[in-house]
Amino acid sequence: MATEDKNRATAAAILPLVGGAANVSSIAHCMTRLRLGLHDRSLVDDEALKAVPAVMGVVEDDTYQIVLGPGTVARVTPEFEQLVEEGRAAAPEAANVSAPASASASASTSTSASASTSASADELATQGAAIKAARKAKNATPFKLFLRRIANIFVPLIPALIGCGIIAGLNGLLVNLGWLTSVTPALAAMASGFMALIAVFVGFNTAKEFGGTPILGGAVAAIIVFPGVANIEAFGQKLSPGQGGVLGALGAAVLAVYVEKWCRRWVPEALDVLVTPTLTVLVSGLVTIFGLMYVAGEISTAIGTFADWLLSNGGAGAGFVLGGLFLPLVMLGLHQALIPIHTTLIEQQGYTVLLPILAMAGAGQVGAAAAVYFRLPRNESIRRTIKSALPAGLLGVGEPLIYGVSLPLGRPFITACVGGAFGGGFIGLFNQLGDKVGSTAIGPSGWALFPLLDGNHGLGTTIAIYAGGLLVGYLAGFLATYFFGFSKDLLTEFNVSQAPAESTVAATGGPASPTTGPDSPAKEPAGV
Repeated sequence: MATEDKNRATAAAILPLVGGAANVSSIAHCMTRLRLGLHDRSLVDDEALKAVPAVMGVVEDDTYQIVLGPGTVARVTPEFEQLVEEGRAAAPEAANVSAPASASASASTSTSASASTSASADELATQGAAIKAARKAKNATPFKLFLRRIANIFVPLIPALIGCGIIAGLNGLLVNLGWLTSVTPALAAMASGFMALIAVFVGFNTAKEFGGTPILGGAVAAIIVFPGVANIEAFGQKLSPGQGGVLGALGAAVLAVYVEKWCRRWVPEALDVLVTPTLTVLVSGLVTIFGLMYVAGEISTAIGTFADWLLSNGGAGAGFVLGGLFLPLVMLGLHQALIPIHTTLIEQQGYTVLLPILAMAGAGQVGAAAAVYFRLPRNESIRRTIKSALPAGLLGVGEPLIYGVSLPLGRPFITACVGGAFGGGFIGLFNQLGDKVGSTAIGPSGWALFPLLDGNHGLGTTIAIYAGGLLVGYLAGFLATYFFGFSKDLLTEFNVSQAPAESTVAATGGPASPTTGPDSPAKEPAGV
């Protein structure tokens, strides 16, 4: 009960600060963030929201995202949804107009009473917010918006990927040990069932994201995994159930949306209920069977082959480049293009060899933040921000450290990328030597990735290599930042004692109180 009360209290604290129930148009959550669609962004009290103890930070993107951390967000979201429903039923107008002011005042009071910050930390927070705003504006290109829509298709699948991935790992361990042999077949079914039908879920989400009828997208995608396609010949060869995988499902569902929209325009209303779904499934289904499955299958195979070739031949060099460039890709919004690639690799091989390498970017960020902590011994406000954000960083949530510390300072962001490069190079080297390290799901990184690790050798070897990569990333990020992350002018400006200010603001959002989330920091990563 205590935990439930705490989660409900967090939801109750957040709701008035985002404009009340009437201001909330949509509610969703990913691994670490509560994602809200808002009618009026001006009704949000950002500073008071950041001061809520459970809030690690806020991120403004296509939705308003409140970073709560893994686990917490999944428990707070249902409570928040219930409060929104109650608020709309009771007094939607009052909730929208009056709640923000009163909640803002109370949160402001608690903030000033419980936290203190220096002008220097406030300055970094302001710079971090400006950088985020500029990044958001630059990322609003048609191509990047398209990638964001692709990400929106796969992000809701992450909890199932994680759950099934951990069950698969547990089942593999039990099989290797010869334990609970009567239970392992059931675990194998649990772990494999979702992956066998993942194309259907992708088709459903794709149609929903692109403005079609979700169930029609799922129906067309289901053709791909139907066993009966093995009796069909296309391009001179028999089709295989699952051929084309998630990429084929995505393409089939997008085609279904366009066919459906065309039908809505031209089919008479009296016949719409019969003709539109029939033509949608028929036309897009035929194109899928006699075209998309083959093409998507070739692309999927090429992705797997290229990933294996890259790490088998590029090794440390490939890992170095991938680990070093991931944070900039996140900043540019281009990392979302990797999500279907990860999913394809998991579908083909059981794990993605790219994610553990990319996760090293978060390790470099942690090492860089630790170096900043030691290089600025007089600046208690920045050191306090780092101490509060480091636990999240260790779990793979990088935004508090990125936007609160390294990016506003400039050089430490670059040296953090150097740390990620060395960590990625370490894991890439072992891939070249034949020890593949992969993840059975996307989303988590840092220490949170350990339960999802898999590879072509024993689990102990896989865990040891990944742990070694993290240590290399921490160390390289620390050393690069400690010795090269500060100019004399930067040290002069920030290594000074600061007078306390009235409120605490962490650069990515949160107050100087710890919390984390995969979607919180750079959580995304697909995370970082």
